[in-house]
Amino acid sequence: MSGSSLSWDQAVLQPPVCDAWKEHMEGAAYQLASCTVLLGYMGGSGIFGSLYIFGLLAPGYFCYALWGWLSACGLDIFIWNMLLVLVCLLQLAHLAYRLHKDIIPEEFDLLYKTMYLPLQVPLEVYKEVVKCCEEQVQSLVRDQNYAVEGKTPIDRLSLLLSGRIRVSQDGQFLHYIFPYQFLDSPEWESLRPSEEGTFQVTLTAETDCSYVTWPRKKLYLLLRKDRYIARLFSSHLGYDISEKLYSLNEKLFAKFGLHFDIRLPSLYHTSHCLGRAIS
Repeated sequence: MSGSSLSWDQAVLQPPVCDAWKEHMEGAAYQLASCTVLLGYMGGSGIFGSLYIFGLLAPGYFCYALWGWLSACGLDIFIWNMLLVLVCLLQLAHLAYRLHKDIIPEEFDLLYKTMYLPLQVPLEVYKEVVKCCEEQVQSLVRDQNYAVEGKTPIDRLSLLLSGRIRVSQDGQFLHYIFPYQFLDSPEWESLRPSEEGTFQVTLTAETDCSYVTWPRKKLYLLLRKDRYIARLFSSHLGYDISEKLYSLNEKLFAKFGLHFDIRLPSLYHTSHCLGRAIS
């Protein structure tokens, strides 16, 4: 035991001095390994920086292992470097899994860049919104109805991704819905969570359309759980309804002079009362 302590003391306090330097340099495998490891440690932060680091460290340590096996003839050098290669490969596999997990479908990626990124909404928050609609993109063919007045229940909230939707009531055209506008924002705002109702207009696809839809009950649970997402939807819905309000000057004339968009609850009640007063 004392002899072992003495050898450690000598190795730390009185390390052996090289009698002479080697006359030849190490082989190409050692030099390549050193250069690769040096470049690997120049990587940045984040998931892509980590991919760069471990992507270069793995072949660097493998070159060290080859040098230890073929040139240095050291079994310990070979084993340790192969263990380091294995660790780097495991890290790369973990990073690749995380990267694949973070990838969202193209339609939802474009939706994020169009509506949520300008508001600086974190991607993790957006993923909760996407998860609520199960990452499903629905479609409508031309002349297919999304909703029929008086028949289709108000049990969802949908956002148009592509195409154009025609809104009509009693066969009369009201307005169009364009991409990244809600299909049924007035219906959503007209009902309380405990209430039920049906569409007062017909929504028909004028072209082939795609849209995302959130089930009403499931979305209400998400909004109740996350106040930030609730404020986010409130701002989007408010803006969407305001756009419909500003388009009222393009509506047809009714028998009492103005034809309001009856999907807007307050205007519907106003026009209804006005019509009864005139009659």
